Amino acid sequence: MRYVKLVLVTLLILLVGGFLHYTLPQHDIVRIVNTYEERQDISGWTSIFWQAPDNGTATIQSRDVQFIQAVTPEGRTRVYRNEDTGWGWPPYFKFDTANLYTEANDAISTKANPEWVVITHYGWRSEILSTFPNAMAIKPVAGPEVTVVPWVSAIILVFLAIVLLLVWRMLAQFRERAIDPLVEDVEEAWDAVDEKKDNAVERIKGWFRRK
Repeated sequence: MRYVKLVLVTLLILLVGGFLHYTLPQHDIVRIVNTYEERQDISGWTSIFWQAPDNGTATIQSRDVQFIQAVTPEGRTRVYRNEDTGWGWPPYFKFDTANLYTEANDAISTKANPEWVVITHYGWRSEILSTFPNAMAIKPVAGPEVTVVPWVSAIILVFLAIVLLLVWRMLAQFRERAIDPLVEDVEEAWDAVDEKKDNAVERIKGWFRRK
């Protein structure tokens, strides 16, 4: 039972951690090298990694998607999709896909004369599943050595930690006030039943001895 509980807790932590890692904003310092628009056939369960069709797209099976290609200071490639989130999930309320596409085109630079930007995004890149992180904002920076502090993610994580602490404290108080006294009453009642049983057995034994 102990191992089953450990496995369940581990799976819950991985599930919640994966959800937060996918949803919370992340920041990449990159150099934009190209933008393009490509027809994507989206179907099956991997469609959860793309925006729903009611966010300004035609159909969920096939639609044109804008992409932003970039390179990190270490030379690693990054590809981002550029889709509105609208009123859907995650709640970024992004409606400026066209503006962001224009900003990305304006920030294109070469290796000889690089212009570095911070791309704020959420989501994962998977070559196997053909999924891409969704770019949310582009901001110029002085250079690749700039440190970006993820204040939004930090604030959200601290808030969630406080909520979890409050919930844990409320459950602990509920247990102390409601469950523990009930358990004690049950144990006392069980002890009383055992005592009566023992007394009855002793009386029966005494009756047989007198016989």
